[in-house]
Amino acid sequence: MARLKDVCAHIRSKNAGPFWVTVDLFFEDPPTFLEWKNRPGLSNDSLSAVFGADPSRTKRIEAPELGVLKFSYPRARPQGGVMERDMHSGQQYVLLLDHEV
Repeated sequence: MARLKDVCAHIRSKNAGPFWVTVDLFFEDPPTFLEWKNRPGLSNDSLSAVFGADPSRTKRIEAPELGVLKFSYPRARPQGGVMERDMHSGQQYVLLLDHEV
């Protein structure tokens, strides 16, 4: 098995509005994307589990021509709320770095 940080050229997370977070997985090139995109570690169930999100509400978007896999999941708490710990969701990707795919 490989870790996601060893498979992707770049990984980022970002705010997708007050109720959603989006994570972008950038692969080196389209052939590398095609090689990895269907691995069990990149399924909605697997990625949702990392963030404690409901897999039935996780959205997955493939952009093969760009070599990018995006997925979005509902935030546990609304952006800017009293208990919010990462207002711009820029730190959420760290949980994926050692994720096995």
